[in-house]
Amino acid sequence: MERERFVRLVEEVLDSLPERFRERIHNLAVMVEDRPPGSVTRRKSEDGRRGLILGVYQGVPATRRSVFDLPHGPDRIVLYQKNIEAVCSNEAEIRHEVRQTVLHELGHYFGMDEEQLKDV
Repeated sequence: MERERFVRLVEEVLDSLPERFRERIHNLAVMVEDRPPGSVTRRKSEDGRRGLILGVYQGVPATRRSVFDLPHGPDRIVLYQKNIEAVCSNEAEIRHEVRQTVLHELGHYFGMDEEQLKDV
């Protein structure tokens, strides 16, 4: 899939979020890269297998922020397009996986841990 089309899918997911969530997102950049850095290419999945990393949240979760924190650059959600495409067989699956990955990483942004996110 062309990068432009993939980015549009990400934008569609973000635009479809309920207003009450969108208004609580501040100083967050959502980016698309081909793959994660070489040192971070796989994660352990729930079933014990090693799986591709589809996305990552980098920053301080909302539940850990304080008004006393010094300002910093934006938090980031990075989606790894080639990894998402590798686990999908068609555009409908890519669309679904992009949505699931964005929602999962937004959960981390809002302070949820992996246990809380396993059904997202």
